[in-house]
Amino acid sequence: MRRYKIAAIPGDGIGKEVVPAGVSVLNVLTQRCGDFALDFESFDWGSDYWRRHGKMMPDDGLAVLKPFDAIYFGAVGDQNIPDHITLWGLRLKICQGFDQYANVRPTRLMNGVPGPLAKARPGDLDWVIVRENSEGEYAGHGGRAHQGHPEEVGTETAIYTRAGVTRIMRFAFRLAQSRPRKLLTVVTKSNAQRHGMVLWDEIAAEVAKEFPDVTHDKWLVDAVTTRMVLNPKSLDTIVATNLHADILSDLAAALSGSMGIAPTANLNPDRNYPSMFEPIHGSAFDIAGKGIANPIGTFWSGAMMLEHLGERAAAAKLMSAIELVLAKGEVMGRDLGGTASTAEVAQAVCDAIHAANI
Repeated sequence: MRRYKIAAIPGDGIGKEVVPAGVSVLNVLTQRCGDFALDFESFDWGSDYWRRHGKMMPDDGLAVLKPFDAIYFGAVGDQNIPDHITLWGLRLKICQGFDQYANVRPTRLMNGVPGPLAKARPGDLDWVIVRENSEGEYAGHGGRAHQGHPEEVGTETAIYTRAGVTRIMRFAFRLAQSRPRKLLTVVTKSNAQRHGMVLWDEIAAEVAKEFPDVTHDKWLVDAVTTRMVLNPKSLDTIVATNLHADILSDLAAALSGSMGIAPTANLNPDRNYPSMFEPIHGSAFDIAGKGIANPIGTFWSGAMMLEHLGERAAAAKLMSAIELVLAKGEVMGRDLGGTASTAEVAQAVCDAIHAANI
């Protein structure tokens, strides 16, 4: 039997509710499949750990995680701790430490999920956003000077390297090549950002020559937001910088019906380090501890994890179960207009996994 070691890090807020729900669903799935197993080990790192130890994770945290096959992550963020401490102390420390340079965020309008676009139907909105996840606007370069004085200044330097841009472009073109439409939209802002983003454009054009079967176009980030809303069917695979894709993927999740159903994968495509899979909704302080968080995004992230591990049949079974539950509309989270709890949604997906046609 194939066995995989999975590090489960619930983190903060609703992460502590949706990750255990995801683990329970994945365990039911492995029992149903019968030919592989997921060995989960849970880590209590996050804001509560920071309160006890003054850090979000132990100093040797990356060394502890490195032997694992994948990381199943919940959320990070605490209303009583500055965001730059929580984010850089845990999630970004893992992403950058393990060179998870490709952030992949699929978005799909599912049957049974009401989206805000009145004319959109399932099939009209089926995107994958590829986010450069290691440099760009979130490279962490910059500083503060003259703090507390009227002339105080803060600088944030975006970093674009030929190596970093080339590898994310190749990843995005390969992903577009693997999809039926073979269509890639390169998002830029080179009209205003005339150095790094011009390099981004130039490298995109160079890499495009390696993929003659992929149709590609280039759109400014502000213009592509209107395209997402007014003509969603015109898009398929999208590649953007760290900041731009961060924003666009949240818009994409909202257009698909809810942040609660959106997944993401932080990939180290070279597989030198474990990759990390998580929902995009964040820690959601306002509903944390109430047992009402929608765990669908966590389940979908689990399906992406299975695909990465090579268990494609199991991933397809899980996605079919998710789609069946959503299409029926009988057990829906509150963000989708229902009344179901986190546990009830998880149970519905487990029941669907056991259904004869899944």
